[in-house]
Amino acid sequence: MTTTPSEQGTGVSLGMPQLPAPDYPADVRVRLEADAKDVIARYPGSRSALLPLLHLVQSEEGHVTRTGMRFCAEMLGLTTAEVTAVATFYTMYRRKPSGDYQVGVCTNTLCAVMGGDAIFDELKQHLGVGNDETTEDGKITLEHIECNAACDFAPVVMVNWEFFDNQTPESAKRLVDDLRAGVPVEPTRGAPLCTYKETARILAGFPDQRPGAVEASGGAGPASLIGLRLAKGEEPQPRVVHPRTGGPQDEAPAEHLSSHDAPQETSASDPAHPAGPAAEEGE
Repeated sequence: MTTTPSEQGTGVSLGMPQLPAPDYPADVRVRLEADAKDVIARYPGSRSALLPLLHLVQSEEGHVTRTGMRFCAEMLGLTTAEVTAVATFYTMYRRKPSGDYQVGVCTNTLCAVMGGDAIFDELKQHLGVGNDETTEDGKITLEHIECNAACDFAPVVMVNWEFFDNQTPESAKRLVDDLRAGVPVEPTRGAPLCTYKETARILAGFPDQRPGAVEASGGAGPASLIGLRLAKGEEPQPRVVHPRTGGPQDEAPAEHLSSHDAPQETSASDPAHPAGPAAEEGE
C-alpha cells in the first residue's frame, strides 16, 4: 500500500488498496490443505470449521497472517472479509508476530485484588515490554487477560494457556526468566508446556503427539471441586486451600504444584490483610 508524506506516522493510509495476500509456498499449501480437509470433514457445515482452521494457520506462522486468512476463505468458500471479522473478534488469534511463549496475567477483579496488577506491572518492567508486546529475543509475548476461571488459585498466570497458580511478582519473574533461558518449567495443572505454534495446532484439533502429554493433562484443583462434592452429598475435605500464612493445618488432598508456584503467603499487593483459610459451609 502506498502512502503520502502527510500520511506517514499517522497509522492511516489513504492510498491504493492492499494487493491480494500472497499464497503459501506450494509445499506448505499442500500440507495445510490436507490438514484443513481433515478439520472440515468433522463438521456438517464447512463454515463451522473456521475457528479451528484459524488455529491451524496460526500454528504455521505463529500468528494469523493475511495469507492465512486467504487460505481459510478459499478452503471454506468465504470472503476474506468474513474470515477477518472472526479473526479480529477473538483475542486468541494473534494478528502480529508473537513469542514462543504467550504469558498472560489475569487482571480481572479477584486476581487483581490478590496481586495480579502488581505481577503485570513487575513483568512489564522486568521484560522491558508493554501489553501485547514481545521481547527482543522473540521468546515472550506479555499480555493482560480476562478471567481464567481459576479464581480459587488467584493470582493466576497462564503460559500458552497452561496454568501457573498462586503467583507473586517474584515467582512470575522467575518463570519468565526460565522460559527465556530454556529451563524446563512445569505448569500447576495440565499438560507440559510446548511452544505457541504447537499449542495452536493442538487447539486446531490435532492430537498432542508428545509422549505422556495427554496423560499429564489435569482437571480442576481441589478448591474448584468442593462445590461439586457438596452437591453430590460427599463428605468435604477438612480444608480446601492452604492458608497463605503457612502450610496446611489439616490434612488436605494432594495438590500438584507447579515448579513456579509462589509460596502460600500474603499477596504482595496487600501485605496488611493476609488471606485466611477457606472455611467450610456452615462454619
